[in-house]
Amino acid sequence: MQRRAIAVIPARGGSKRLPRKNILDFQGRPIIAWTIDAARESGLFERVLVSTEDAEIADVARRSGAEVAARPAALAGDTVGVVAVCLDLLEREAAAGCAYDIMTCLYATAPLRTAGDIVAVTGLLGPGCDFAMAVTGYDLPPLQALRRDGDGRLAPMWPEWISLRSQDTPELLVDNGSTYAVSVEAFRRAKTFYGPGLRGHAMPRGRSVDIDTAEDMELAAFYAARGAGA
Repeated sequence: MQRRAIAVIPARGGSKRLPRKNILDFQGRPIIAWTIDAARESGLFERVLVSTEDAEIADVARRSGAEVAARPAALAGDTVGVVAVCLDLLEREAAAGCAYDIMTCLYATAPLRTAGDIVAVTGLLGPGCDFAMAVTGYDLPPLQALRRDGDGRLAPMWPEWISLRSQDTPELLVDNGSTYAVSVEAFRRAKTFYGPGLRGHAMPRGRSVDIDTAEDMELAAFYAARGAGA
């Protein structure tokens, strides 16, 4: 039986470090339009919903081909996480008679993630896997992390690992802030994207830029010019 799938794109209006980041121009289009296009191109979803409390973002989303789910003001603050937003949206959809088996949450600020990446992450779901996400490698060895004490001195975060040669360390990956797919039933129980049996689709760094600052925007433009999103 065909599983019903929905794409949710969270896009609140109150971003601080890069104001209005979800609808800033990126390579001739609003940033959010890249994610909407990729979601639609994937062919996976019955609906592509943008969750926002912002009228301008809602207008851009509709013009870019998405539907809009009005986000309650209580879920539009700085301290509200995306998990809470997604759970609320799923509950409201269910109350309206729209139930889904799969939800894929797509961050609007990852414009170089492709439809193929969305298909790859969502395709990991199945028997034994209720949670999947896009991941990438670290720029620098994470086991060499240093923490700053209150007096300004530095100390290894993990002293037992600090002297290991890079070739002796396990491969470590990190959530790249772009794409999360879940079984809706399991997500409601776990209330996290990091649920049991989590699997990952590895993306190159060139497609893994999550735009949160002006510097991120410049980096994404650099990769876009090199065809990273192709």
